[in-house]
Amino acid sequence: MARRCELTGVGPQSGHNVSHANNKTKRRFLPNLCNVTMHSDKLGQGFKFKVAASTLRTVDHMGGLDVFLAKADDAKLSPNALKVKRKLVKVS
Repeated sequence: MARRCELTGVGPQSGHNVSHANNKTKRRFLPNLCNVTMHSDKLGQGFKFKVAASTLRTVDHMGGLDVFLAKADDAKLSPNALKVKRKLVKVS
């Protein structure tokens, strides 16, 4: 499976390991992904997502899953998240 956040699209970044002798070797910085169940207030139901820890803080800051998905860009959302967003639009 892809190591990518389902809500924000955050994925691995590349960089270097740098030794004391300043030798550089390629490495990957992986996002801190968590399997979580997020509750939708409008739908009254929970949905499972694989999201980054930073995304959890963002969703909480914005006021919940419903508000976050309403403002989210469709290109960054996973197919699973797009289904939930479409359900929210139907209910509203």
